[in-house]
Amino acid sequence: MILLFNIEYRTSWGEEVRVSGSIPELGNNQSDKATPLHTVDGIHWTAEVDVQMPENGNIHYSYHIYRDGKSIRTEWNSFPRTLYVADNPKKSYRIEDCWKNLPEQQYFYTSAFTESLLAHRERSAAPKSYKKGLSIKAYAPCIDSDHCLAICGNQKALGDWNPEKAILMSDADFPEWQVELDATKINFPLEYKFVLYNKKEKCTVAWENNPNRYMADPQIGSNETLVIGDRYVYFDLPGWKGAGVAVPIFSLRSEKSFGVGDFGDLKRLIDWASATHQKAVQILPVNDTTMTHTWTDSYPYNSISIYAFHPMYTDLKQLGTLKDKKLMADFNKRQKELNALPTVDYEAVNQIKWEYFHLIFKQEGEKVLASDAFRDFFEANKEWLQPYAVFSYLRDVYKTPNFREWPKYTAYNAKEIEKLCQPDSADYPHIAIYYYIQFNLHLQLLAATEHARANGVVLKGDIPIGISRNSVEAWKEPHYFNLNGQAGAPPDDFSVNGQNWGFPTYNWDVMEKDGYAWWMKRFRKMSEYFDAYRIDHILGFFRIWEIPMHAVHGLLGQFVPALPMTCEEIENYGLAFREDFFLKPYIHEYFLGQMFGPHTETVKQTFIEPTGTWEIYRMRPEFDTQRKVEAYFARKTDEDSIWIRDGLYALISNVLFVPDRHDANKYHPRIGVQHDYVYRALNDWEKAAFNRLYDQYYYHRHNDFWGQQAMKKLPQLTQSTRMLVCGEDLGMIPDCVAWVMNDLRILSLEIQRMPKDPTQEFGYPDWYPYRSVCTISTHDMSTLRGWWEEDFQQTQRYFNAVLGHYGAAPAVATPEICEEIVRKHLSSNSMLCILSLQDWLSIDGKWRNPNVQEERINIPANPRHYWRWRMHLTLEQLMKAESMNEKIKGLIEQTGR
Repeated sequence: MILLFNIEYRTSWGEEVRVSGSIPELGNNQSDKATPLHTVDGIHWTAEVDVQMPENGNIHYSYHIYRDGKSIRTEWNSFPRTLYVADNPKKSYRIEDCWKNLPEQQYFYTSAFTESLLAHRERSAAPKSYKKGLSIKAYAPCIDSDHCLAICGNQKALGDWNPEKAILMSDADFPEWQVELDATKINFPLEYKFVLYNKKEKCTVAWENNPNRYMADPQIGSNETLVIGDRYVYFDLPGWKGAGVAVPIFSLRSEKSFGVGDFGDLKRLIDWASATHQKAVQILPVNDTTMTHTWTDSYPYNSISIYAFHPMYTDLKQLGTLKDKKLMADFNKRQKELNALPTVDYEAVNQIKWEYFHLIFKQEGEKVLASDAFRDFFEANKEWLQPYAVFSYLRDVYKTPNFREWPKYTAYNAKEIEKLCQPDSADYPHIAIYYYIQFNLHLQLLAATEHARANGVVLKGDIPIGISRNSVEAWKEPHYFNLNGQAGAPPDDFSVNGQNWGFPTYNWDVMEKDGYAWWMKRFRKMSEYFDAYRIDHILGFFRIWEIPMHAVHGLLGQFVPALPMTCEEIENYGLAFREDFFLKPYIHEYFLGQMFGPHTETVKQTFIEPTGTWEIYRMRPEFDTQRKVEAYFARKTDEDSIWIRDGLYALISNVLFVPDRHDANKYHPRIGVQHDYVYRALNDWEKAAFNRLYDQYYYHRHNDFWGQQAMKKLPQLTQSTRMLVCGEDLGMIPDCVAWVMNDLRILSLEIQRMPKDPTQEFGYPDWYPYRSVCTISTHDMSTLRGWWEEDFQQTQRYFNAVLGHYGAAPAVATPEICEEIVRKHLSSNSMLCILSLQDWLSIDGKWRNPNVQEERINIPANPRHYWRWRMHLTLEQLMKAESMNEKIKGLIEQTGR
């Protein structure tokens, strides 16, 4: 069998085109064994390959660009090209292809659409083959299972332009469509168009709106099929839009919950989403965060493993019943008590669930661990599962997650870990229980995923930007991280002092050397359970805000990577460089009283000391960093102590520049310094010079540089799976973020009270880009009803200018007001409108929570916030809330979602 490949690609000098595929003659998909194509002009490339008939009757292949024997570029390959071949060794296939770039509508090719929203569960057969054939292939993803693609043209074989006689195409490789025509029945030249055909009503509903496609006589030989590929088809139809709900798993409440939401409850939430015609369920991270076994572990973005799920999300009912009926009755009693609590009691829930794990593992564990299903799971996940299980065991034995303080195993040693994991070791039962729990969590989340797909609902996960410095990854793979820095965020509307998350930053240079394997594995594991995901703080892939270890607040940080400034550059803006004034805390007599009030003398006597300059002070050496101050006030919680402590933090960050972390002779202007006393001490001319420098540094200097940093990492990461990618692009956003996300087809996040345009107070949903997710509030913000009551003047402006109402705004967000705002968001231009459960419930006075303040999930400005919000209704009640559910269905239908 002969395959004749033809593709147009304008190469640069030294480049060549190769083809690899699923058969031995094409290298069995191994890029180093790809078959070279030949050219005479550097544009038209061809290769003739003699192949054996493949066993399954089809061949997958893709094209690559090589330079010096190495692949430097690969075409978009989420869906490898598929060639169906006849069982005829004398047959030849002449293949005419075009290079495949990332499609403009790439989001429709993701598993969110192909496996869930527009899934074709029953596929038609592969196209019939002819001795002399013309095979036409086309991409058209946005077609549901009630419709199909068809061809109509100027031939009797194509219906003579009668759309009711159009030739239906096969969706065997949806979203690619294929048909093979009998070339002996075609009189060339051929003209045709693709049409959208309704299979149920047996009629054409739309024609593609472009000129006729044309083909002169291609001189197809006997025993030859001409294959024309890579046609993209678009119809002039309304864009697909969907609605969804966002809620943390721990917040779910059902009659079967054990004081906290679990993966069994997730299936019930999916049922409600499906019943109200919602198309997406978005959750927060579900990884294990167990460090201290106290409520401080409730923060879902500080996990000990990027793979392991939190044991508390286990649905205990699915593990089986204890044979000891008295014990089982006791657990049932405690379940009802915990489930009646208005919020999550994190410590009690986890303590009781672990009691159950130990008992059920003793009863069922041996049988489960001996099963074939477990063995398959273990082999597929051993790489992370063993280190996680051992880490968790040692954390409890040594009573700390900080492996640096363990008496043994402080440095990860694979052989030692393997020894601990041997079934005949004394430690094995304590380690194997983690295998058992993770296996069950895997089964339970997978069941929820399959349930979502079957109901046409997309399950959307969340990938945190950071990892904990006391985690399995930091222990096992420390070379990937900068453990001497802290990740955070610069000041924003959430936090005037910036945020310090405490996570180590990534060592991107090391990660780049192995092709970002760490991230690729992480994304691929995620794709087992989710068809869409949110990249938490996507700006971290452009640059991260890194804070020195001696700082508590985020103000003393700097972007990494960045282009720091030399003294000469600073002076070129008209600022004479003065090390004492620019780099050391500016502490002057005139503002001490304003900062410390009645405590001013205490501060002078204890924490600061005079310098040789009149009325100028410096920090005493024992208090010259924020961490030293934090340690001094560690156990002092009275108001006076907090006043003094926060004032000292502010003094220490009262600097104009911070030194670069790598080069102490280069500097970064301190973020947000215009609000501080050191800036006020400049004269007007110096302020103007500093402002020019500041604006250039933060808004112009790094644009191309940061764009290049993101484009090193994000293309291969976002294309390593077929999940739909959404980026949380909030905060201080460089201009390059929009074009990178646009080029990579990543959905942005649009929030009305945090508009991307700094000149606007509020965003306008009608103006949102189609490729976006819009919402009213996130887990880091107050809910719609909470926000309404925070700032009356702002609410009044919103009421008049955005909602278009006259007069005074109501003091509270009434159900009518909430419904109006929800409707406006559902009517937005965004592809997805995903609202928090609290904001959905706000539209109905009967079902909303009577207490607005109970609905807040997180307060970012408080690093020790307790994440414990729970639904005030059960999911069973929610399913029966007919008035509200009908209202939600109606809103979704009326707004075309």
